Amino acid sequence: MSSKSKTSTGNFFEDFRIGQEIRHATPRTLTEADAALNIGLYGSRFAINSSDVFARSLGLPRAPLDDLLVFHVVIGKTVPDISLNAVANLGYAEFRWGVPVFPGDTVSAHSTVLGLRENSNRASGVVWVRSIGTNQTGEMVLDYVRWVMVHKRDSAAAVGAPVVPKTATSVAPQDLIVPAGLTLAAYDDIAAGSPYRWEDYEAGERIDHVSGITLEDSDHMFSTRLYQNTARVHFDAYAGKNTRFGRRLAYGGHVISLARALSFNGLANGFRVAAINAGSHVAPDLRRRHDLCLVGSAGKSATARPPGCRRAAGENHCGQGLPLRLVAGKQADGKYHPAVVLDLDYWLLVPRH
Repeated sequence: MSSKSKTSTGNFFEDFRIGQEIRHATPRTLTEADAALNIGLYGSRFAINSSDVFARSLGLPRAPLDDLLVFHVVIGKTVPDISLNAVANLGYAEFRWGVPVFPGDTVSAHSTVLGLRENSNRASGVVWVRSIGTNQTGEMVLDYVRWVMVHKRDSAAAVGAPVVPKTATSVAPQDLIVPAGLTLAAYDDIAAGSPYRWEDYEAGERIDHVSGITLEDSDHMFSTRLYQNTARVHFDAYAGKNTRFGRRLAYGGHVISLARALSFNGLANGFRVAAINAGSHVAPDLRRRHDLCLVGSAGKSATARPPGCRRAAGENHCGQGLPLRLVAGKQADGKYHPAVVLDLDYWLLVPRH
């Protein structure tokens, strides 16, 4: 009998090749239970994801699942092949959400390797991938580039010349995707939780979202399991002792969802995350308990109207894009910690008056 193991240790840096196509395992059918658990984890209060009645008033068949829930599921599909042996996730670009995902839809994912660069210590390297999530009919639900630092299996292993892909600095307004059938003529500010619409935000305006939320070990551990994210750096405390941090890291997407939930106070009418222009996990969010506080800067562009938007007298069909920068930082003893943990440059769809 062969002694060869049937288990997989995942891909290390030297296993990746430029142009490599990877179809990820475990398609997932999302349900109303996933929506409820997502609220339980993050406390998100956006009306469009909470109320079928509200969503139908905007022309949708029912409440879509939270945009970042789709983010978690698609990234979770890619982890066993891309970042199981990650040191840390480094950044995002060209992130676009596609058709909405509703309870009952099944999400799958596939990736293409775009770039590889070995680190100077030869113990790890950076891998760039484009990953695409699709629903059961093949429609795109999420399309993005991310780059992750991955351990090498053998530091002496020879690798090819570095290839660093050039990514767009931002997603163009005309490339933002508006859900089919969406109309905002009956948009209810009271139900949504805010009177502030697109015209009420000023370029360079700083919005302090006021509240903080404590990152609990149990929460980020639950989220990694819920979204089937098997990266050792997040869930294996024993393996984490052998990293440069000496402990496991909180899943970066968990921090993004906490940030989005806290931004409700000040951006309640940002009803859809349409794109991420760029994003960085600036410093590791370690497993120890600490508070997360958010500050957002609105940088409105008068030309940021997605394609297909039209405005007739007395009507408001799909709003306009609002480019924002969301910054999350740690807090200790009532003072902001100087280390920022998240810097996210993204587009929200916001109704006009």
